[in-house]
Amino acid sequence: MYLLAFESSCDETAAAVIEAEGNRLRILSDIVASSADIHRLFGGVVPEIASRAHSEVISGITDEALKKAGVAL
Repeated sequence: MYLLAFESSCDETAAAVIEAEGNRLRILSDIVASSADIHRLFGGVVPEIASRAHSEVISGITDEALKKAGVAL
């Protein structure tokens, strides 16, 4: 079984593909996009900018994670 996992924090968005076999888990891909440079311009995290940054990269990093793992939806 494959798991597609997502994480988002104030300045990062990530997607990973994990293979689960019995009790064993193996990370096949882990792609992280950081928006720290954008937030640095404002002296800290601005929620609206953080939200927009997540929206702009989520599709791309998902595609990249799936491709790197060699799996498709």
